Amino acid sequence: MPVKLKSPRQIRRLRDSGRIVAEAFEHIRGRVVPGVTTGELDRICEEFIRARGATPIYKGYGGRAGRQNDPGRRPFPASICVAIDSVVCHGIPSPNRELRDGEIVGIDIGLSYKGWVGDSCKTFAIGPIDGETQRLLDVTRQCLERGIEQVRPGARVGDIGAAIQQHAEGQGFSVVRELSGHGVGRSLHEEPTVLHYGVPGTGFKIRLGMVFTIEPMINAGAPEARLLEDGWTVCTVDGSRSAQFEHTIAVTAQGPEILTEL
Repeated sequence: MPVKLKSPRQIRRLRDSGRIVAEAFEHIRGRVVPGVTTGELDRICEEFIRARGATPIYKGYGGRAGRQNDPGRRPFPASICVAIDSVVCHGIPSPNRELRDGEIVGIDIGLSYKGWVGDSCKTFAIGPIDGETQRLLDVTRQCLERGIEQVRPGARVGDIGAAIQQHAEGQGFSVVRELSGHGVGRSLHEEPTVLHYGVPGTGFKIRLGMVFTIEPMINAGAPEARLLEDGWTVCTVDGSRSAQFEHTIAVTAQGPEILTEL
């Protein structure tokens, strides 16, 4: 599919959606604490999103019909995705899973506002965490920043992945290969695909009006990930911790604009 370039007016609409995502993160920041359940965080986020006139875009997303000997994958049942410790992404919130001291949890929020999508992820520390886990969070955040720095007209999407991979591996971590960033617009997933590893000078040429996510998933151990039987949750194969930070970025004449921050 071709890349759908966005007009300045459409980017303003996407900015409105991204702002609500950023506000949702601020709303829950003080609630991501030991003892809270991931189901409660999901409820809080959904109520906030709907109160702002938006719709949680993950809820009901992506189901498919089963085939013979294949029960199919049920639609995603929640408004946010949660990723605790070795979960890379797409974990399902539960009213029975409390957060515990020393853990990390990635929270991914996606919504639609007036027909335009906002999408972002942050990883939170639950109480005090050990030094190596804090370093994982710091490096993952830096990987996102390094990727965003590559966004300019005429550059290549591969420049983004190369910058992320070089920084992560240079710090002794690894980059998940199975998942990627993606274009954003009226749909949650559009072209281009934005890999978080790769070779400079390769991939789609970045053009004015492109809007896409950069969302590196960085593992403390090996890069391999696997899908669990629920059809959604992705975990590290070796059980190592994984962290993720994500923003939605617009390519403008003034440089990369982060649409999902206040």
